[in-house]
Amino acid sequence: MNAIITAPELASDLAGPNPPVLLDVRWQLGGPNLRDEYEKAHIPGAVFVDLDSELAGPAGAAGRHPLPDLDVFGSAMRAAGVSADRDVVVYDGGQGWAAARAWWLLGYSGHPSVRVLDGGFAAWNGPLSSERPAPEPGSFVPAPGARPLLDADGAAALARTGVLLDARAGERYRGEVEPIDPVGGHIPGAVSAPTTENVEADGRFLPAAELAGRFKSLGADATSEVGVYCGSGVSGAHEVLALAVAGIPSALYVGSWSEWSRDGNRPVAVGPDPQ
Repeated sequence: MNAIITAPELASDLAGPNPPVLLDVRWQLGGPNLRDEYEKAHIPGAVFVDLDSELAGPAGAAGRHPLPDLDVFGSAMRAAGVSADRDVVVYDGGQGWAAARAWWLLGYSGHPSVRVLDGGFAAWNGPLSSERPAPEPGSFVPAPGARPLLDADGAAALARTGVLLDARAGERYRGEVEPIDPVGGHIPGAVSAPTTENVEADGRFLPAAELAGRFKSLGADATSEVGVYCGSGVSGAHEVLALAVAGIPSALYVGSWSEWSRDGNRPVAVGPDPQ
């Protein structure tokens, strides 16, 4: 199944006999959650999911958005109506990062059919609702390991033996600025691949062939062992999604730079070159 879905395709599926579970994961980095925006208007039937408390654990040594407690995550998904035998569609405000985090986490936890609304809420031109749905509880039980996961040592090794993509902005990769984490720069051997270059101006993904060409120019294709990291495992999930659209499997280093840069024993590279 394609990892993304267009707004017209979603409208058709919602009107069909087996509509997907719909999750609204609107989110902003460093700010309060966007539940208020959800309460004002959302796609009918969508259930709000909070990235910071339900799709991530507390910030700490493992990074700003480490993996959540599986009991917390599983409970949130079941409350939203998620079951393993029912399709799920996820959307956010349009940037795609938060929706991709939910897509990745559900897939990592064993859900077989999750798609992201291409272009997010901004792409939807159908009816809206301010009513909070009350879905029948789902039965989804997370079974982690269905998608590849990297830790810090694995990311360091992959940067030497395969292709490790850094999904952050180029200036953060080069160490010119670092607005969030303690140290600027990148994991030695990692290749700069800003996730913002995977999408059009409206947030929709580039066509699959264009994405495949972009990643091939960075050394990544379907024959490569590919990993991705970012600041805290959110925009990196969006790059994993872009790679999936291009037909390239990849692993996510969830701790990402927010974990790596807090460990004074980890090497740091600066400048435009991977090493």
